[in-house]
Amino acid sequence: MNGTELQVEGMSCGSCVKHVNAALQPLAGVGEVTVDLASGRVKVTGNTDSDALLSALKEAGYPASVRAAQTPDLVQKKSGCGGSSCCCR
Repeated sequence: MNGTELQVEGMSCGSCVKHVNAALQPLAGVGEVTVDLASGRVKVTGNTDSDALLSALKEAGYPASVRAAQTPDLVQKKSGCGGSSCCCR
């Protein structure tokens, strides 16, 4: 199952979370909607076009954008690294 992560603006309370869920859940292809109020991030699992997600949120009064795919930060080794107590392990 595919997923999309969104950055949603304007959410400030539990009622906003309910409104965001209500805007996204009925869309065709949406599986699960997970809202993180503190960060403004919304994860949507399923096979739904991101434009449809953004449009539904805009219509509900919550402007949003698609978050870029995140890659893990790589640890940069310091000179002399590699021992058993190395910080990079």
